[in-house]
Amino acid sequence: MKYRKLGASDLNVSEIALGSWLTYGVGVEFEKGKACVDAAFDAGINFIDTSNVYGLGAAETFLAKALKGRPRSSYMLATKLYFPMSDTDSGLSRAQVRKQLDASLKRLGTDYVDLYQCHRYDETVPVEETMEALTEAVRAGKARWIGFSEWSPAQIVRALRVPETVRFVSSQPAYSMLWRAPESAVFPVCAREGIGQIVFSPLAQGALSGKYKRGAPAPAGSRAASETMGGFIQRYLTDEKLAVVERLKPIAAGAGLSLSQLALAWILRRPEVTAAIIGASRPEQVVENAAASGKTLSPDVLKAIEEILK
Repeated sequence: MKYRKLGASDLNVSEIALGSWLTYGVGVEFEKGKACVDAAFDAGINFIDTSNVYGLGAAETFLAKALKGRPRSSYMLATKLYFPMSDTDSGLSRAQVRKQLDASLKRLGTDYVDLYQCHRYDETVPVEETMEALTEAVRAGKARWIGFSEWSPAQIVRALRVPETVRFVSSQPAYSMLWRAPESAVFPVCAREGIGQIVFSPLAQGALSGKYKRGAPAPAGSRAASETMGGFIQRYLTDEKLAVVERLKPIAAGAGLSLSQLALAWILRRPEVTAAIIGASRPEQVVENAAASGKTLSPDVLKAIEEILK
């Protein structure tokens, strides 16, 4: 496993990180989830990402149990806030930052998180209030660093201009071979400001695993076949996108990689990217994806991929 510095922080993050959206505490039973966490540590993964809203706290509670007994210094925890936890609890107000962070820490069974992230931008709260509240959290020792997910360049700059507040060090956008929107504006703004990218859905919810075929039902046991986990992948299972996936398969084979490894290595080609967050319901998926770290794609392979994706 290779490691990269996260933006202007002092966090050295594994190139492959483990996420918990739709899986742990919700769609995957405890023992299988714990096996994935154990496999992640065995592979050198040291960064685990979650959110208060994943399973309405269930993912954080799962991680507390799965990580029990491991030295706190052996891994980095990242969580988030914004989405509703109840009819009256949502957003990025000062009160919500305080309340949701304390609740996350309790569920996670820890005194601090290494990264606390705004899951989306809150148009209903002055950004100054949010940044001041996040700064309070850092100065209180409850969060080491702060970040955001899916903010626009204008929103990022607005937050960075708030005086006497802690600066963001991370951005968490969706980014994959099938979704390249962050390249045009978010990546450049963040690179200029010392903000690293820890991208989610790098395999397009599993579409880039190669397991889904045009005109065929989703394989049994796959994410697309799951009632609890399959809702978000459908946008990537169109005939057009699956045709792209089919054309990528021989490129991966020629490079001596699985399609998932090719997709992850392609993401990690970008210097702006610190890590790619994978989701896994089986430990062998963690092992396969972790092996993408350190893989360098040749100029010919990158050119062939670009021809397919453009």
